[in-house]
Amino acid sequence: MLSADQTVLIGGDYNYPPYEFINDKGQPSGYNVELTLAIAEVMGMKVEFRFSDWADVRNALKTGEIDALQGMANSPQRRETFDFSPAHAIIHQSIFARRGEPRAASLAELRDKDVVVQKNGIMHDYLLQNDVGARLFTVETHADALRQLAAGKHDYALVANLPGLYLGKELGLSNIVPVGKPFQAQHYGYAVLKGNEELLAQFSEGLAILKNTGRQQQIYNTWLGPLQEKGLPWKQWGKWAAYLSALLLLFLGGSITWNRMLKRQVDKRTCELDIQQQQLIQADKMTSLGILVSGVAHEINNPTGLLLLNMPVIQEAWQDCDEVLEQHYAQHGDFMLGGLSYSQMRDEIPALLKDMHEGARRIKRIVNDLKDFSRQENDDIREPFNFNEVVATAIRLAENSINNSTDHFTVSYSSNLPTIKGNAQRIEQVIINLIINACQALSDRSKAINVRTYALPEEQQVCLDIKDEGCGIEAENLSRLLDPFFTTRREQGGTGLGLSVSSGIVLAHNGLLKFKSTPKQGTRVILALPINGDKT
Repeated sequence: MLSADQTVLIGGDYNYPPYEFINDKGQPSGYNVELTLAIAEVMGMKVEFRFSDWADVRNALKTGEIDALQGMANSPQRRETFDFSPAHAIIHQSIFARRGEPRAASLAELRDKDVVVQKNGIMHDYLLQNDVGARLFTVETHADALRQLAAGKHDYALVANLPGLYLGKELGLSNIVPVGKPFQAQHYGYAVLKGNEELLAQFSEGLAILKNTGRQQQIYNTWLGPLQEKGLPWKQWGKWAAYLSALLLLFLGGSITWNRMLKRQVDKRTCELDIQQQQLIQADKMTSLGILVSGVAHEINNPTGLLLLNMPVIQEAWQDCDEVLEQHYAQHGDFMLGGLSYSQMRDEIPALLKDMHEGARRIKRIVNDLKDFSRQENDDIREPFNFNEVVATAIRLAENSINNSTDHFTVSYSSNLPTIKGNAQRIEQVIINLIINACQALSDRSKAINVRTYALPEEQQVCLDIKDEGCGIEAENLSRLLDPFFTTRREQGGTGLGLSVSSGIVLAHNGLLKFKSTPKQGTRVILALPINGDKT
């Protein structure tokens, strides 16, 4: 743990409004600064800010001159050097150009163009890794990039969307505009040098507290809310008002049917908004739960590590004592040891120590699985993974539910399954949900669950088949299984979100979920995923 008098050095970009910047009084200011101070308050931390240009503060974190950056976009390349907290904002990038110049709505349209970017910024990293054919020019800040563009230098500036809009207004750069929709959304959060898990856990826990109390949202709305309000210009509002007035005058006299249709649409939209709000609340709860699981897992690993370290020493000590105790037993007969006779304990203790050692190893394995499961990852990540290993990990995580539900659980892994591409952690989440659903469907422990993996080479798919001998699903409910908030277990605490969320994850991987069920006989679920991530 951090000592009470230890000061954490926080780095930031001196000119990246509204996220972080040096204000007119020479003080650090912005959304990131206020959020950091709030986290320091709830976690009892002392913080000190060190602001400079982005390239310098990023290098300072890498060399250990500062402890953390309060705002850094997450990317696979950066995760090789840094560890990241859950995101506290989403950053979009935009292409800016001078008014009247050709539009460039995508990175492919930057080929053979002069493009200015912030040095060592996320888009500088991206363009260096992906050869889009642009001629790159680097500057220290977003403001420098926009000033040079406004002055007639270069063809385009590639900067973060909100800072670009903010700086354009503050600097009076009326001749530059974004020329494409915001793109390249990145998770933006706290970053520490890889391995500094203790400090990262402090920021993650503090951020979770602020989210759950609503304070983070208040800070976000104060700094970023006004910039994200997108409205139509007043002239366009006037046109819409005129059209609406004409329609009202035309139909006002006898449009009872229209009014009824409108009311039904309003009710439908209100219901959709309520569902979306409940989904957001549930997603926020799951995010907070993931952070807490990660923190608790870290705390459990420490004493478990001590057990794994000390248990072999105790086993060796017992072996050394065993010869002396045997001699005493041979000379003086049986004696009491730990409340039991030595003749009984000499066989029990080695077995007890072995069981304790194996139990500690099992705790460590489960905790590591929980840490992997709770780790937040980008849905766009497409990395090769072993499908059998993901299924095995999911079964270990659901082991408690399985043991409490059935005495007949079998699993069969197909050998030589091809490696597939996707987000392993998200697929693991789907498999856990399907297994737990199968466990909850069983009426008693004599009912079985069978799990197997296999490949379909002609279809270029790998599949997971889960069959249970549970209560089954009525035919009229089968088509509604994937609807948000539909559940037949409302009284038992079911939310109806599990299969809906799972279906979204599978669709994002271009996969399929198939259900076959017979009431009172059981259900069969097949998960099919494309090997190369393309549509099945």
